[in-house]
Amino acid sequence: MSLSNYDLHERLDRLSNVSAEQDVLVSLAVPPGDSIGEARQPVETDYAEATQLDEQSSPKPPVDALEAVRDRLDEYDEIPDNGLLVYAGAPDGNLLTATFDDPPVEIEESIYAHATEFDLSPLESVTEPSATYGLLVVERGGAALGRLDDEGVEEIDVFDSDVPDKSGAGGQSAERFERDREGQERKFFGDVAERATVTFVEDDEIDGLLLGGTTGTIERFREEAELDDRLEELIAGEFTVEYATTQGLEQLAERGQEAIDERDREEVSEALDRFFDDVGSGQVAYGNADVDDALEYEAVDTLLLSTTLEGAAIQKLGERAEEQGGEALVVPDDFPNGDRFADAFDGIGAILRFPIE
Repeated sequence: MSLSNYDLHERLDRLSNVSAEQDVLVSLAVPPGDSIGEARQPVETDYAEATQLDEQSSPKPPVDALEAVRDRLDEYDEIPDNGLLVYAGAPDGNLLTATFDDPPVEIEESIYAHATEFDLSPLESVTEPSATYGLLVVERGGAALGRLDDEGVEEIDVFDSDVPDKSGAGGQSAERFERDREGQERKFFGDVAERATVTFVEDDEIDGLLLGGTTGTIERFREEAELDDRLEELIAGEFTVEYATTQGLEQLAERGQEAIDERDREEVSEALDRFFDDVGSGQVAYGNADVDDALEYEAVDTLLLSTTLEGAAIQKLGERAEEQGGEALVVPDDFPNGDRFADAFDGIGAILRFPIE
């Protein structure tokens, strides 16, 4: 999992996992053009009505949530530059609140709702994958190159091939036609591989590559195209896709999402296994104090941080590791051995470049 804006992602994940049986979760989104007074008005009205209802009324009014939203709005004289988001609710009796007064995207529409889930749609784009994946669909009739990142799927290039359909003729003419056809196909595959190298390696770095096409075409492409070794190492999976078009790129991104998630999990799993194997060898550090020392000496190769830590702490430690050329990985507490890592090592560990005293 990327450390980019981790605190924001961590809070969004927590909110997305909250649900209630009744409409007691309050969501408020205010665009920068609105006033605090306009935002307060419906909240004040609902709060006044809720406090007058009997505590035994059904459904029970979300008094605590509305009061929390009122209190948060009182802290502002005007709406921040990108807008304001406030969430509050107590579905299990414990009040949960979250405020975003510096959102990474501008809030475009006003939202005020009581529901069984929080309305996180204003920050929908933030929850998309933060890594960048190349998309390559290859068919006999053409190819399509694209990119999958935080903004979704972007088409880069779509082009046709000159490879003819199979001939229905027989005899030597058919054999000669087939040889020519195979030669044209190899040349086309080579051209596709060259464009992919320029696009995904030389012009722009990607974190992984998804390949799409019919099974037979992809197999021939892998055998004959001599794909650049740097791209071969990045392939996250091959997927059946029918068309080398924009639609095909969208289909490839959708079908490849599970492979992307699995690839991220494998990276964390391998690093966690290595950490456990090296405990006691001097090649790892763990706990706040020892990892802080390792970061001071710039000795951290891979930093492991449990999701049980506060988001702000994860963000800060991860940035320190990345600034010195290290890698930072977030370990979910429900991951295999994730709970053990959180309990036994305070959720903080590092694989070192060199031992430190």
